[in-house]
Amino acid sequence: MSDKTLMVLSTLEDIDMSIDMIVYRFKAIKTVDNFLVSAENIEKMDSIAMRLLAIGEGLKNIDKLTDNKLLVQYPSIEWKNIKGLRDVLSHHYFDINAEILFDICSTKVGELSRVIKQMKKDLQ
Repeated sequence: MSDKTLMVLSTLEDIDMSIDMIVYRFKAIKTVDNFLVSAENIEKMDSIAMRLLAIGEGLKNIDKLTDNKLLVQYPSIEWKNIKGLRDVLSHHYFDINAEILFDICSTKVGELSRVIKQMKKDLQ
């Protein structure tokens, strides 16, 4: 196994761990408003945003390591949107929208988790 493949696998593992943390932190959130009802839930929203930022950064690194050839093999995920979200979260933090984060957590993270696990399996 090449060094690049090992680096990609390590990054995928980090992404997988971040997804697990998002799922765990999102468990108690049942509506968008739940994010905003307490300081504790606002912290959950902030920590979820940070993990999404890390995932986007990891995916950008995977693209660099694989010359943009790996992610395109898994078209069920909107990779460009995830990487774009990373840019929004890091450069326009005060524009974070609880509704967008809620939608991502409730409708997108499960499929991302499944695909990341499949990618890890395919590369091993």
